[in-house]
Amino acid sequence: MRQPNPIIGNSPPMREIRKLIETIADSTATVLVNGESGTGKELVAQALHYQSPRAQANFVPLNCAAIPKELMESELFGHRKGAFTGALADRVGRFELAHGGTLFLDEIGDLSLDMQVKLLRVLQEKTVDPVGSSRAIEVDVRVVAATHRDLEAEITAGRFREDLYYRLNVLPVRTPPLRERGDDILVLAKHYADKFANKSAAITFTADFIDALRAYEWPGNVRELSNLIHRFSTLFAGQRLSLRTVPAGMLPKGLQKIQEQAGGAEQAAEVPHAADVLQMFAVTGDAAVPLTATQGSGAAMPLPVAEHNEVEDIIMLAQGGSMLPPEGMSLKERMAQIERAYIEQALDRAEGNVSKTARLLNLQRTTLIEKIDKYRLRSA
Repeated sequence: MRQPNPIIGNSPPMREIRKLIETIADSTATVLVNGESGTGKELVAQALHYQSPRAQANFVPLNCAAIPKELMESELFGHRKGAFTGALADRVGRFELAHGGTLFLDEIGDLSLDMQVKLLRVLQEKTVDPVGSSRAIEVDVRVVAATHRDLEAEITAGRFREDLYYRLNVLPVRTPPLRERGDDILVLAKHYADKFANKSAAITFTADFIDALRAYEWPGNVRELSNLIHRFSTLFAGQRLSLRTVPAGMLPKGLQKIQEQAGGAEQAAEVPHAADVLQMFAVTGDAAVPLTATQGSGAAMPLPVAEHNEVEDIIMLAQGGSMLPPEGMSLKERMAQIERAYIEQALDRAEGNVSKTARLLNLQRTTLIEKIDKYRLRSA
């Protein structure tokens, strides 16, 4: 038997939904699930089915917005061979497929008015008339309908039948938007990170990114979160993601704004811009020569030059030079060495004060703390 997807989250709204599902699962009354797109309305319908006595029969979903108006009657009630052009064989409708089980009618607000009349009759009579048939077929089906529309407003506008609304809305359920679910956001992010990890380790998030996920409004709700984690898991497999290191183009607009407020995205770590590093170096001819430092007497003295200057190699690479060693190198390790050196200098200048160090490096304090831990540096 097919197993339903789990309803994930332990926030108060989700605990209430689980309790409500347990209460109404055994009923045969119709259910109307209302909520924004992407909030998991089909998961609620599945849970109602699989926790009910109908669990051994079929759970049959149908998206009313996805079926052309002229095909909807055949899709719901079936047809007989020859009933219309192209009807080359008998077709069993969704109501018959769901006999003894549950029919989930998603986006019921998109159903045309003429089909609303026919659906109302089926709910009242508990029989269906396949197109081209002269004999009605009895069906035992529990209907769970769902919509993101305000059906009462649709009734006022003349787009939805009031009698059908009351027939469907016997047991109402509201699925909360993700922005109302608190730390369920983090639980869901981890769930999808594990789901989309494939063969690599699951992605993880730094403290600043976690704060951003909490602050974001999530207009696309759980579906948007799932898609975003899938994107990150594909592009940054196995990595620990910081808000400042993810390219702005990979984020939805709301998270881009949060990133901008946090100081913007860092430049790509793979190749530093020469201007960012040449504050420490002056380039003369083909070689990078360190700038002079000033002694206590005011006289200038050259800084010592290492036999193999790793920073020089990377500067030359950034400028298109040919300093790459014959045996190659690990650019990631070299960049980590440079980053560690800058953090050490900034910590020394700030006398170990993390907040002052973060300002010197134009970093978020939480990001700096993670880097200090990463490189096992000391702070006051």
